[in-house]
Amino acid sequence: MYNSKITGLGKYVPENVVTNDDLSKIMDTNDAWIQERTGIKERRWIKEGTDDTSAVMGAKAARIAIERAGLTKDDIDFIVFATLSPDFYFPGCGVQIQDMLDMPTIGALDVRNQCSGFVYAISVADQFIKTGMYKNILVIGAEYHSNGLDKTTRGRGVTVIFGDGAGACVLSREEDNTKGILSTHLHSEGKYADKLIVESPSIAHWVPEILESEEEDLSYFPYMDGQFVFKNAVVRFSEVIMEGLMKNGLKKEDIDMLIPHQANLRIAQFIQKKFGLSDNQVFNNIMKYGNTTAASVIIALTEAWEEGKINEGDNVVLAAFGSGFTWASAIIKW
Repeated sequence: MYNSKITGLGKYVPENVVTNDDLSKIMDTNDAWIQERTGIKERRWIKEGTDDTSAVMGAKAARIAIERAGLTKDDIDFIVFATLSPDFYFPGCGVQIQDMLDMPTIGALDVRNQCSGFVYAISVADQFIKTGMYKNILVIGAEYHSNGLDKTTRGRGVTVIFGDGAGACVLSREEDNTKGILSTHLHSEGKYADKLIVESPSIAHWVPEILESEEEDLSYFPYMDGQFVFKNAVVRFSEVIMEGLMKNGLKKEDIDMLIPHQANLRIAQFIQKKFGLSDNQVFNNIMKYGNTTAASVIIALTEAWEEGKINEGDNVVLAAFGSGFTWASAIIKW
């Protein structure tokens, strides 16, 4: 059995910055209200008329990750793409990446696990490498939220939270089992799926219903029971982080860097306090990018590494919770 090690990281976010003050011009909100509840100051939204999509942003991040890994596109054996906002209902973004990067006819897999999508995706890739099936796997998380949000006062509770962006990493075979991804831990609780959901389009509300409808249909916009999600998130975050630490004989004090899903700064701060971690042991960038769902963990991981906050030998913990409900963690020896 091999381990898998992150050998390259990359990110891409649109140039268009949307501040809280910008949002206050199109809906009844303000900077203080948004920061108090979420910690977000600004986010990136794809500007109308540009070519960016989830797949395009993912390809841009992927090129950087592959180059930093010291590899070429022809060295990649498999693609795992995590998103809730694919360019098309089908096919998935993974095959688009294969085409955009002009890769050989390697396999491509899409993961639809929303906020925990990247951690799920990295777990899937890790298993392929552990068993020896593949040597280098490209893992991408990307989201194009801004085109599907209710940008009115009615939708402000959700709309102010989300941003666009993408991140990518290359997982490569590592023969030293003390390095790389030590373990991953995946969970779900589907009975709460309706607490954070986009109901349409669905097979029950598909093309015929869309064409016949003459009324405004709010089921196409994201719905979130914010308080319920928050209460569950802080519990599941703690559980899945501890699960990973215990699996590897580690304690809270052994965490060198925690990269939480960037859902809400208040959730991250709650977890930081509960685990007794310093500001240098937790990386947050939700202030700049908002919640980029499947892209958030990998964008944050990339930034933390770029800023020199992650070094060889560090114990790095990735953790996420989101729609489904699904939640996950990964324990990495850098």
